[in-house]
Amino acid sequence: MLEWLSQMENTKPLALVIFFVTFVGILIYVFTGKKRAKRLESYKNIPFLDDDEAGDKRDKDSDNG
Repeated sequence: MLEWLSQMENTKPLALVIFFVTFVGILIYVFTGKKRAKRLESYKNIPFLDDDEAGDKRDKDSDNG
């Protein structure tokens, strides 16, 4: 088996099949699953959540003096 893999004419098609299967797997993962899409949509506002908390904290600090 290892001798068969060590020959270049055998490893190139094997690598091609491995990469193609991986690519198809990634496509299936990305384009299926509606729960995943909903979850990813909920993540889009995460960078702005810190701004709201920081703004609230500044407002409280300015009220106290």
